[in-house]
Amino acid sequence: MERMQQIVGRARAAFNSGRSRPLEFRIQQLKALERMVQEKEKDILAALKADLNKCGHNAYSHEILGVLGELALTMEKLPSWAAPQPVKKNLLTMRDEAYIGYEPLGVVLVIGAWNYPFVLVMQPLIGAIAAGNAVVVKPSEVSENTARLVAELLPQYLDKDLYPVVTGGVPETTELLAQRFDHILYTGNTAVGKIVMAAAAKHLTPVTLELGGKSPCYIDKDCDLAVACRRITWGKYTNCGQTCIAPDYILCDPSIQSKVVENIKTTLKEFYGEDVKSSPDYERIINKRHFKRVLGLLEGQKIAHGGETDEASCFIAPTILTDVSPESKVMEEEIFGPVLPIVTVKSVEEAIEFINRREKPLALYVFSNNKQLIRRVISETSSGGLTANDVIMHSMVPDLPFGGVGHSGMGAYHGRHSFETFSHRRACLIKDLKLEVLNRLRYPPGSMEMMHLSKLLLLKQCNKSRVGQFISALLVAVKALVAKVLCPWREG
Repeated sequence: MERMQQIVGRARAAFNSGRSRPLEFRIQQLKALERMVQEKEKDILAALKADLNKCGHNAYSHEILGVLGELALTMEKLPSWAAPQPVKKNLLTMRDEAYIGYEPLGVVLVIGAWNYPFVLVMQPLIGAIAAGNAVVVKPSEVSENTARLVAELLPQYLDKDLYPVVTGGVPETTELLAQRFDHILYTGNTAVGKIVMAAAAKHLTPVTLELGGKSPCYIDKDCDLAVACRRITWGKYTNCGQTCIAPDYILCDPSIQSKVVENIKTTLKEFYGEDVKSSPDYERIINKRHFKRVLGLLEGQKIAHGGETDEASCFIAPTILTDVSPESKVMEEEIFGPVLPIVTVKSVEEAIEFINRREKPLALYVFSNNKQLIRRVISETSSGGLTANDVIMHSMVPDLPFGGVGHSGMGAYHGRHSFETFSHRRACLIKDLKLEVLNRLRYPPGSMEMMHLSKLLLLKQCNKSRVGQFISALLVAVKALVAKVLCPWREG
């Protein structure tokens, strides 16, 4: 516990020194981070290979490319993001300066996840640095090689006191959560999310929780099944199904279930060849504990394709389940593996009802040529994010917030949303000491005439059909104001 107090204490002292606040310093640190990614690319790829069997091009596109893109965007836009944001004023404040100022929160904690162990630490770190905070980084111990590398590299490139890295498992994380932070961002599962939130509540610390859930994918009969299934196959089996916004299960009409299966089987062969296990593009389950958990979800299910496993290498083949009961075990928890259940529904109404009976998902997907149907799914459901006629891609748009709702999380980040998540939006009004006469409106003694004038001056808009009434009332109120200023003895 003492070690964690010292780490957080040093970070807070460094933040209180003020050196993380200047934009020049923030951009300097972001450039150093960019240099780290570029210079240590081979080491990062090797760690990802060791943890998740990610081949070079997959690891680069899944993790490094996203970090470099976030860095480039943030360094370019940071001066405009951090600039004071003027707000509209009324007649009473038209001479004043009113704006929203962005200030850093203080010392924040970023707890990463193991499934994308590099990008899910770096992206929030980028936003927190950009906002001017000190950041304690806690990579997931499950992806031990990447965690060790992050702990080794960050102190070589960034300010050691402002951006310390803490490694370790549950005991270390528990000790860390006992400390006071000004914001916590956690990526992981709902159970641990509740623990993080409970720990934060003791200090009234706000949290951003990037959790998960069962992200549904509805396929309409009016749809190009070949294209839809290719896109679904990519999103589902990328990273061996260990993606928080992967389509968790398919909802479709019974009449197209077999066609969906055949199209996915064809695509799997196209992606990974005849022998999936030997494909360099197919990853592995992170460890044996998760391997056994995913394997347990297959019990009693009708396997339409796949199902082959190898515990020694944590290999589970891309698997499709058909005629899945909504009450089965595989439909109770987030799968987080290469298993795709298909549940049949007879209409979009039934699909919407099915989705709404469950917790709000992190993502929702719908495939259809019918734009009205897509709009209906959007308007009658709720999810963290939604992509129509594709999967996962909403998370690639820098200007869209990435986050959950309800059990799938709270808060959001990516791009400007990261900067705002780690900033306090401070309301600022700067007045001068002139025209004190106008303040007679709010000083006692009061009158109904003064109240009416205040009301008129505070109105943001005036209905054009009532301009005459407005002017007449304004003249009466001004007359009353003049009387109060020039003849105050007549009050009362």
